[in-house]
Amino acid sequence: MKIALAQINPTIGDFENNLNKIFQNISIAEKQGAKLIIFSELALCGYPPKDLLLKKQFIEDNKKYLKLLAEKIKSDIAVIVGFAEENKGDGKPSFNSLAFIQNGEIKNTYQKILLPTYDVFDEDRYFEGGGKTCVVKVAGKSIGLSVCEDIWHDSLEWTKPRYHLDPMEELTKEKIDLLVNSSSSPYFIGKPTVRENILKQCAKKYSISIIYVNQVGGNDDLIFDGNSCVVDKDGNTLIRLKSFEEDLQFYEINDKKQCKDAPAGRLPNDEEELLQAIICGLRDYVRKCGFKKVIIGLSGGIDSALTATLAVYALGKENVLGVLMPSRYTTDLSKIDAKKHAENLGIETKTLSIEDPFKAFLNLLGPDLKENKDLTNQAPTEENIQARIRGLILMALSNQSGALVLSTGNKSELATGYCTLYGDMCGGLAVISDLPKTTVYKLARYINQKEGKELIPNNILTKAPTAELKPNQTDQDVLPPYNELDKILNAYVEEHIPLKEMLKNGIKKETVQKVCNMIDSSEYKREQAAPGLKLTSRSFGHGWRMPIAQRYKEQI
Repeated sequence: MKIALAQINPTIGDFENNLNKIFQNISIAEKQGAKLIIFSELALCGYPPKDLLLKKQFIEDNKKYLKLLAEKIKSDIAVIVGFAEENKGDGKPSFNSLAFIQNGEIKNTYQKILLPTYDVFDEDRYFEGGGKTCVVKVAGKSIGLSVCEDIWHDSLEWTKPRYHLDPMEELTKEKIDLLVNSSSSPYFIGKPTVRENILKQCAKKYSISIIYVNQVGGNDDLIFDGNSCVVDKDGNTLIRLKSFEEDLQFYEINDKKQCKDAPAGRLPNDEEELLQAIICGLRDYVRKCGFKKVIIGLSGGIDSALTATLAVYALGKENVLGVLMPSRYTTDLSKIDAKKHAENLGIETKTLSIEDPFKAFLNLLGPDLKENKDLTNQAPTEENIQARIRGLILMALSNQSGALVLSTGNKSELATGYCTLYGDMCGGLAVISDLPKTTVYKLARYINQKEGKELIPNNILTKAPTAELKPNQTDQDVLPPYNELDKILNAYVEEHIPLKEMLKNGIKKETVQKVCNMIDSSEYKREQAAPGLKLTSRSFGHGWRMPIAQRYKEQI
């Protein structure tokens, strides 16, 4: 039996176009003689639909388009597709379900049993958990159905199981020939390898082959990497679909011999994986939000340089505008670096000096600044005025052109509050806000290596990072060296390591305490930041739920 794995990029709520993608893949699979085609979790409506699930009409449209799909399938191909199913009983209003369609009819539905509520997941808010397993028959084969989290119950990747029941244990008691897992598993650095290891563990534990189909593409801050695959009962990966691209591949079940020689694509290395992820997430965010062009403030620094480069990769140079906004503190070298990089990228640029508006604000606020000199720190006030003038310019250009402003701050800055509200934080998407500064440099160097030239001028990579908001300023006037800061950031934000244990890495007590206090006290800024692409296991997106008004400060 030939089985098609259809890895598609749905847009949330765009039922008509999602359905067209599904039909296109079914048509190709039919011509290739496939008896079964499998789509991802909630493929019909897109994942995650969030509070759209609270709209009754949204659930009705799921039902309408699923019925339309079944009616239009004229061949004997069977289809497994994810959709949001109305719950007519007690509990939450809907189920996260798979429909099994055969001979033009919806023969069965399976309701996802395990509903994740950690990190970015909030499925228990919307869905009722299913109560039973589901096995369907195709060409004489018994196929067990599961959805994403159902297969993550007892993974060795976790310190302990998250759930009290294991759907796979119950399902495999039914002597199935094959296990299908339809998924919408979002990306973070290293996730594809983690996920595939989980599939291999499950396959070997229950001695069952697994067909895994994952969503691909960006939806809001989440990026889905695809990497759908087939894993045999011995834990061998037989087929792997593309990373961060739509794909359709076929798996042939051979009764006499497993297809151990079937080609499996390679997983990309860390830097290439990260580059592909950002390009995918940025392109889809811009496109799905209805924009075509973007605007970026170019400072001659590493963050804006990387952001502009990523934008050109994702959208094309003709759709990127770089805006240089020099001040009295901007060095000639920074101007040269910014212009040289823009020329390398081939993007259009504008130069708008902020000197005159800065003088106007200083004149306007001069009496108040002098009057409150003993009560306020005047230097940061003047620095923030400059950043906010730049933000105003970028948003004005955005209003005039309809282009989306991309903010350029990194995770190290966002974590510690080394950024200006309504200034450099303004924009519609924070492209690299989940990349620590050390990773920003690492990815920029990888891009130059990949291109075989200095696409990003080497001087940008080697000079001391600075906001250039006062004379002779560097980031290290306020922050510890980034290699130290990012170690603390990873330990505190991603690994939740107690402060006292961080001292074992040789970092000074005072540095650890200072950085962690800065992280805690900057929550109000992060709450107002532009959405950022999730790239690490713990981002400052909607999976980060720290209180703003709180006084807990962990002490060493």
